[in-house]
Amino acid sequence: MTIEKIRELVSQMTLEEKAGMLSGADFWHTKGVERLDIPQTMVSDGPHGLRKQDEQGDHLGVNDSIKAVCFPAGCASASSFDRALLTEMGEYLGDECQAEGISVLLGPAMNIKRSPLCGRNFEYLSEDPYVAGEMSAALVKGVQSRHVGTSPKHFALNNQEGRRMSVSAEADERTMREIYLAGFERMVKATKPWTMMCSYNRINGTYAAANEWLLTEVLRKEWGFDGYVMSDWGAVDERVADVKAGLNLEMPGNGGLNDKRIVEAVKNGELPETVLDENVVQLLNIVFRFEENRDKTAVFDRDRDHEMARRVASESMVLLKNNGVLPLSGNDNVVFIGKYASEPRFQGGGSSHINSHKVTSAAEAAAGIAGVSFVKGFDDAKDQTDEAMVREAVEAAKAAGTAVIFAGLPDSFESEGYDRTHMRMPESQNHLIEAVAAVQPNTVVVLHNGSPVEMPWIDKVAAVLECYLGGQAVGAAQVDVLFGKVNPSGKLAETFPVQLEDNPSFLNFPGEGDTVCYREGIFVGYRYYDTKKMDVLFPFGHGLSYTTFAYGNLTVDRDNIKDTDTVTVTVDVTNTGSCAGKEVVQLYVAGPHKNVIRPEKELKGFEKVSLEPGETKTVTFTLEKRAFAYWNTVLADWHVETGVYGVKVGASSRDIRLERKISVTSTQAVPHTYTIHSTMGDVMENPKLAPILADTMAKISETLGGQKKEEGEAASAAISEEMSAAMMRDMPLRSAMSFTGGKVSYEDLVKMVEQMNSVE
Repeated sequence: MTIEKIRELVSQMTLEEKAGMLSGADFWHTKGVERLDIPQTMVSDGPHGLRKQDEQGDHLGVNDSIKAVCFPAGCASASSFDRALLTEMGEYLGDECQAEGISVLLGPAMNIKRSPLCGRNFEYLSEDPYVAGEMSAALVKGVQSRHVGTSPKHFALNNQEGRRMSVSAEADERTMREIYLAGFERMVKATKPWTMMCSYNRINGTYAAANEWLLTEVLRKEWGFDGYVMSDWGAVDERVADVKAGLNLEMPGNGGLNDKRIVEAVKNGELPETVLDENVVQLLNIVFRFEENRDKTAVFDRDRDHEMARRVASESMVLLKNNGVLPLSGNDNVVFIGKYASEPRFQGGGSSHINSHKVTSAAEAAAGIAGVSFVKGFDDAKDQTDEAMVREAVEAAKAAGTAVIFAGLPDSFESEGYDRTHMRMPESQNHLIEAVAAVQPNTVVVLHNGSPVEMPWIDKVAAVLECYLGGQAVGAAQVDVLFGKVNPSGKLAETFPVQLEDNPSFLNFPGEGDTVCYREGIFVGYRYYDTKKMDVLFPFGHGLSYTTFAYGNLTVDRDNIKDTDTVTVTVDVTNTGSCAGKEVVQLYVAGPHKNVIRPEKELKGFEKVSLEPGETKTVTFTLEKRAFAYWNTVLADWHVETGVYGVKVGASSRDIRLERKISVTSTQAVPHTYTIHSTMGDVMENPKLAPILADTMAKISETLGGQKKEEGEAASAAISEEMSAAMMRDMPLRSAMSFTGGKVSYEDLVKMVEQMNSVE
């Protein structure tokens, strides 16, 4: 239905009907208007599978949802660094939605991992906005190709669960633009999601649901979003203010209470009816987009989708460490140790929890492999060491050629609704790993967790495979990777710090009362660790393979560009090992580090390339203005500093293989307003102003030089040439009255400043 026809339809609605459209009929449905043939539509969690509730909805899943397929959570799938894979996964999810009559899938969840303690990090994609934007765009593209909407969330700055419905995230605009909004921006501009979900929290004092700057000025006017914005469940504060700000749909329904407030606000002139109408038009545009593209022949093939979940999981696992013990041989005598080998932890708690139609464990998947046995090792119901279980595991490990310990975080350690208080695994599991590693040098640890953990045993084990929360087919995928059927190719989309205290947000998370200050600014994740040159457990972008890769022939098509130009970067990657594998080639840009505080480097491109042994492929990147830009608060826009930039290509943020330099010239001047308090050094940065200041600087030099000459050797020893130059550079212009012996008056300074500002 065209927008014109929708507007005509809205003109036929009563005020009460229009107000009613802006809240849910219940937990999962929008309202319909039967007399005008406006249908109800259904939305459903979640980012990595359907949590469609047949009976009364409750958001947190106390009531049962349909049997569905749990794909790997965002923490895992982002580690694939594979856009095509995420798009294909989205297509599967879109098909499921069509089969179940779901108009909008509530996801992907793409908030930045500011702290490893955020209880919902398992749903989120990355600490890096470029990765979050690219991977979420790929998923959105796949889902929406099936004529089903998505609702990327939580917009914005929802980076903790503690007090999430009341806390105010206090951040400056540069921090928001470069870190917390940039991923959403990239995704919105690339894919035009049908809907967006606002976050619970306040942003610099204003609730996201009522934040007109966020929902209208930035999202719609700047980025071109043309769908509808829904609230997170229960995020509405003041409904009329929210409508004005651009929040179309309140979820869940509230029995009509806020609908009446909207009607009253229109009647008393508080809310223009034209604003209400536009909100309804934006909502109905998406309602009819789904209804007119229903595929009633679609089938939810759960077994087919289970195999897709297995493939996504295997492509997302990150081999953190390997001394050669992996891959395992089918002839090895292997013991699987740990509860998660038979009962894997494969998803997180809360609104994204899927009622999986089946779950494949590693023990089940390895049942047909000779020489594989299993002992439980631990029970995660309580963090208490069962010494009998440990002794059994140790004896089994002694008798085996390799011990594979399936460990990680239990459900109680991380979930929606609350944050972690530490980064440790259960002590009972750490004890088990230490005990087994003490008797078995070929000890492999397979991790099930939604966010980083400390690893006090890391130097004592032979290999570590990070599986994150890998979905319902995780066990089969683990066996595929452990035994070499699949060569691991995942890379970390977040940094694993050595300890929690190293995290840049440590002193300011989760805040004080209802305020959390983002004092670390743009220095989130590797931007902080790499700039500080701080030791980390595993760096951003890290991931090993069963083969090896060589990088060569890095080229840039131009060494000198303007910020309006694009530059093409190519690099050759060769598989130098003996088996096929995939490498994630990462491109970072290092700024000129002149006048603007910036990270040591930032990710600006990645490509996953598949290579046979001995094969070489050329990977191509295109860099545009934004690859070199920072958010300039004076311009209120993206700006490129003139200078020399480093183009770095490598296998992780700490494994840079090749680098080239490129000179970039800005075509946009940052306006300056000079006053008598401006420093001479700042003025001299602009070569056009140097002649204006030259006479004054000469008089200062003459005065200081004369005093130094009169005072003799003591003055020469005390005041070096370097000190004089530094003093001159940092002097405010007004100092000329003091340091010229009265040769420059206040009136002279005012005229000089006026002349400078006229030149600018």
